[in-house]
Order: sequence, then C-alpha cells, then structure tokens
Amino acid sequence: MCGFIGSISDNNFQLEKLIEVNKQIQCRGPDQTKLIAEKSDDLFSTNISLNLELAFNRLSIIDLSERASQPMISKSANTGIMFNGEIFNHRELKKDLEHKFNFRTSHSDTEVLLFGLTQYGTKFLERINGQFAIVFFDFNKEKIFLIRDRLGQKPLFYTHNAKELSFSSNLVSLAKLRDNLEVDERYLNQYLELGTIPSPNTLFKNIYKVKPAEVIEFSLEDRIQLTNKSNYWDIDEFIDDKKFIYEEFVSIFDDAVKIREESDVPISYFLSGGLDSTSIIKSAASSKSGKNINTFSIVSDDNYYDESEYSNLVAEKYSSNHSKFSVNSDIDIDLISSVISAYDELYFDPSVVPSFILSKEMSKNFKVAISGDGGDELFGGYKRTLKILNKPPQYKSLFSNLYNIYPSFLGSGTNFNSNSKSWVKRYLSFYEDRKLMNMLNLKNEIKFFDMYEEKSLNYKNLLKLDYNFYLSEMMMYKIDRASMANSLEIRSPFVDNRLVEYIFSHDESYKNERTTKPILNKYLEKDFDKEFLNRSKKGFVVNTSDWIYKNINHVDDIFKNGKIVYQIDKNIHRKLNINKSRINGLRLWKLYFLEKYFQINNL
Repeated sequence: MCGFIGSISDNNFQLEKLIEVNKQIQCRGPDQTKLIAEKSDDLFSTNISLNLELAFNRLSIIDLSERASQPMISKSANTGIMFNGEIFNHRELKKDLEHKFNFRTSHSDTEVLLFGLTQYGTKFLERINGQFAIVFFDFNKEKIFLIRDRLGQKPLFYTHNAKELSFSSNLVSLAKLRDNLEVDERYLNQYLELGTIPSPNTLFKNIYKVKPAEVIEFSLEDRIQLTNKSNYWDIDEFIDDKKFIYEEFVSIFDDAVKIREESDVPISYFLSGGLDSTSIIKSAASSKSGKNINTFSIVSDDNYYDESEYSNLVAEKYSSNHSKFSVNSDIDIDLISSVISAYDELYFDPSVVPSFILSKEMSKNFKVAISGDGGDELFGGYKRTLKILNKPPQYKSLFSNLYNIYPSFLGSGTNFNSNSKSWVKRYLSFYEDRKLMNMLNLKNEIKFFDMYEEKSLNYKNLLKLDYNFYLSEMMMYKIDRASMANSLEIRSPFVDNRLVEYIFSHDESYKNERTTKPILNKYLEKDFDKEFLNRSKKGFVVNTSDWIYKNINHVDDIFKNGKIVYQIDKNIHRKLNINKSRINGLRLWKLYFLEKYFQINNL
C-alpha cells in the first residue's frame, strides 16, 4: 500500500516542487520514500528522451525487503511500474510467470504485476483479484497505462497535454504540481448538490480521475498523446439467471476473507456488530485454528447509532481481542480539522468522522484492517432498496408534485421526491439536495441522468447503480482516505469481484421479504438469535448536526473569513438557522467541509 506522484514530460525537471507536494501523500506510505529523476532513455531501452520524475511512499505490508520497493523498473523487460494497492492472488499468478522472468523478490505482488503486464498486457487485469491504482511504463510499445481496480477502491488522478503527463494518488498534490490552478465551478456545484464529484471529473479544471475498471493509454511516439480509453470489466457482462447455490457463494466468501489475511505484518478487523462485519469475524475465526483475532469498534453516545451491545456479543462469541473507542458529538475542533485534511476530494458524509477516529486508533498497533464495507451493496441491504423497488401508490406519487412548493429551509424535500414515478429520481432523492441549491441560487449543469443511464427498474439494475455511484464514488473514497491518512490499509472481502459477479450472474432465489440479507442470516443462524439477525440496520456516524449547532459561532467565523460560502450567500447561516433540524445541520456541515477544505489546502 502506498501513495505516489510523478510525471513524464518535455519540460525541465522540477524535483524540489515534486518533493514539496509529495509531503501531503507521505501518510499513505511512511515507511519509505523513494525518488527518481532521470531521462527515460537512461532508465529504459528507448530513443524517447523525456524527463521522468517519480516519488513513491511505501507502507510495507507484503515482502518487506528493499527489493520490493517502488518505483520498480526492469531493464531486462524494458518496463516499469508504480502501484498502490494489493494483489491478493499474486502467489497463484506468479506460478505462470516464473519460467519466463527472473524474479528478484521472494513474494512481492508488485513484481508479479510488473511481469504479468509485461507478458500479457492489459489482458492480465482480468486475472487479478485485488485493489489497485497502477501506472505502467511499457517502453517496448512506447506507451504508458493508467489503470484502476474494478470498483474504485484506490484513487488515481491525472492531467496531461502534448508535453507532459502527470499522475498521483492525491488530487490536491497533483493540482499544486501544476501552474495556473483553476477551480471548475460546475463541479463545485455538483458537490453542493450531491455531496461528491463522480469520476472522471474533479474540482479542478483539466485534472481527471481514472474511472473504476478503466485503462487509459498514452502513446509516447509523437510527444504525449492520449490514444485510448477502455474498460476491462463491466457488471453488465455477468448478468444472468443461473441457479443460486448457497454453498458455492459461501465458499467464495470464505476465500475472499482468507486471501485478504495474507500479510507480513499483523492484521486487525473492524467490528460494528452488524451482519457484514460479524460474518467476516466468523469466517476469520473459523480459519485461525483457535488463535484469537483483533477486533475494534466504535461506541456512540447516541443510542440510535450505538451497536456496542451487538459488537460485544460477537467479540465474546468468537473470542476476539476486542477494543472499543468512544465517539460523541463533543469532538474537538482540531480533530475535525484533521478529519477534513485527510480528504483530498470534497465529500460531506458524516461517517468520515468515526471512520477517521477508528482508523487512527487501529493504526497505533496495526497496518492492515479488514472491514465489512460493500456488504450492503452486495445484498441490497439499505432501507432505501425496498422503497425504490416498490413503486409508490398513485396517491403517493402525487406527493412528488409538492416538492416544488416545499420551503427549502424546512428540509430537502426527500419525502416528496422519494415517491416519484421515476425510480432513478427516487434513488436520487437520498443523495441530491436541490433545495439547498435553490437557497444558494445555484444550478447544477451536470445532471445525474447524463452520468448514469436509467434502465428498467429491477433488483440488479438498482444494485448496479449502487455499485457505479454510491460504492465507487462515495464509500470506497471515504474508506481509503480515512484509513490511509492514518497509514492503515483497509481490505474489504465483500467487494471481491468474484462475489459481485456471482450475485449478478445468478437468480434471486436467496431473497426473502423478512430480511435484506438472508444469505448472511443463514450463515450466522447457528451462532445468534433472531433478535440479533433481524434487527434494523444502524448507520456508522456521529451526530454532526449536533456538533455544528454546538460550535455554530466557530462555523460562522469560518464562513465569514473564508473564500467560498459567504461569497455565494452571506445570509446562508441565518437561513439554515431558522429551523435547527438535522438536515439543515448536515447542510451546514457540507458547507463547513467545503470552506475548511479550501482553507486547509491553501486554495
């Protein structure tokens, strides 16, 4: 696991600037920083002479030796790589490559990836099980490839022109590497409406995100040209109606947990007490042959969100070494600033706070943690799923017309829009806040329907939208930044591509109306009672609305002295205080996150 930044260009070397902007990335890999500033024809066998500047920050987890460090360059193969992530099936893949290449490391997944891409090109990606962001230099073909994993677990940004290609794990660092940095107001507005900016766009003009499962190809033959974009994986390719077999699914799940436990350093486990994390703990405990595992959970002072009763039951059942950390709304302002500074992209979800705090505590003794993220997307575990699938009665669908006259200061109007005849609009009602945009007198030019096609409503199409939008563009982002800011690698078995492919390629006979996660219910039914298994899902959040109102004077000072919020609307603070509701508190949190983001990053 790591973070990196680099460029290949016809411009002069700017190593000092690269070193400076790399400081923001070093939290992703504090064990070692390696720099390269060389001519491409000195590093590779090529007639192309461009300046290659690379900074790589390593978090040593697999093969701790110096030989496994990056950037990794093979003069014999005439290829090189920078890679953030883990390849979980690297030992299996290595067997196919050992007779073709002279491996210098004992078990580095980086070297397997380097030689696999050298031998098979991007077709090799189809065989990989992992989480990754890759920059691959192939001077046999005089090309550079930017690659991201299937579900967007690891970030990768880039900017380019005919003279230069730059790339990084961190958006702000890459932005500051450039001259003439400009904010794109279209995507600033998109954040204000959706709470995120979906790929391939970013807050900054001419800086882009590689999309999940995307390969972007640059040719170096005639300066630096973007020659192709393609996807090596698409959920649509797997949609089928084969018979669902519970034992097959569980076998894949257990292996998904097992392969994520390989590490040359100790590992830990998130334990919320929900079905997802509990299933992972059961799988892990059953494979440990009596050895205790290390689990961590959050205790909330808000009874609505607190699941410590259940996490305690799980820890006791599977005899884990369990640690708990309290989180409440009386959070120090400096800690909130630390949370926001961890995010190089705008993202307002309140769960960033407990995610950061728990990652910080776990990182004191561990570099690796396994989490239950992705389970809700895999099984349709959100409350909204049934609401979206069930078309509202005609009288309720008429409620959506009331949205247009509903006063903005009373809330987002979600209850009205969630009854829309359009299922995508019902889906979108859980995320967008057009009422806030109305209050700010702003318009979002980038329509959700332009980004995500509205297909016929069925269970799999709804899951697919969750994967393409919520999981890839929000959840994975939150998890990566909260953990890597604290030098902690998160591995999530439920986003194993084999599990996703199995769900989409098999029938829905496993579903029932009594629970959203019947597969996990069955997996756990011998260990826990019906009360544990059938309880309502709780969110992993702190009450940020409460925090906002407790610190409203500080929030207002940040707005007054900032560059964004009061320039948009000097009266927004007063408007959102007319009704001190949860939704208005969240709106203030969204605006506060925005202003602090600009302040912290000196934008």
